[in-house]
Amino acid sequence: MSDKLKIVKEASIPFRNDNKSGPKYVTRGPNVDFGIVKILPGEDFTTHHHAEVEEIFYTVEGECEIFVDGELAILAPGDLVQVAPRTNHYLRNTGKTPWTAIFVKSPYNPKDKVDVDWRPS
Repeated sequence: MSDKLKIVKEASIPFRNDNKSGPKYVTRGPNVDFGIVKILPGEDFTTHHHAEVEEIFYTVEGECEIFVDGELAILAPGDLVQVAPRTNHYLRNTGKTPWTAIFVKSPYNPKDKVDVDWRPS
């Protein structure tokens, strides 16, 4: 296969948390990250932002709360949220079913994550 074509079998890539939830990167770089994130009921993804990277989430199934700079939105299937660089975001699943989304991060910078000590009250 040429270096200009990359085919990945998504099913062969584990989720971060014991292969049950969290992110899984289907491909990383050289220009973009693409993956799937799953948050189980009762789980969250801590507040963070990216200095350079823009992040997009497209909800495939379930519902999830996302706080973007403290503002709450509820994501449902078919919803897309685009988070600009330097924008704090926090996700949590308060529902009864897993939330699954496709995410895209660009430009590629695997070290561009800044954890923020904030949780909604």
